[in-house]
Amino acid sequence: MRAISTDQAAPPGGPFSQAVIAGDFVYLAGAVPRLPDGSWVRGAFAEQARAAFTNLARAAQAAGTDLDRAVRVGVYLREWNDFAEMNEIFAEYFAGPVPPVRTTLPVALTGFDIEADAVLYTGS
Repeated sequence: MRAISTDQAAPPGGPFSQAVIAGDFVYLAGAVPRLPDGSWVRGAFAEQARAAFTNLARAAQAAGTDLDRAVRVGVYLREWNDFAEMNEIFAEYFAGPVPPVRTTLPVALTGFDIEADAVLYTGS
């Protein structure tokens, strides 16, 4: 097992890794709409979603892979009304040859609108 850290994505909000490589899998921690300097993206839902998915993409890149290798994605929305817009933005970031499985849940996020995590497979 190996922890991955990058200054190109938002720093973790606690005592956990941005990503962990374990065998042929990369586990990406929940990404929120923060910038690498730690400041929050406070704009419209689309801006927040793109920031969260960009953080996932940058953590994947630091692990030597990309979101096209995603096999599972979890998306957590503060407002279920953002589902359709999230779906459109999701397709921009997860456009690999095999779409990942995904769970999308409404949750009580405080101060931001979206969080997402992912599992990537790097084997053949």
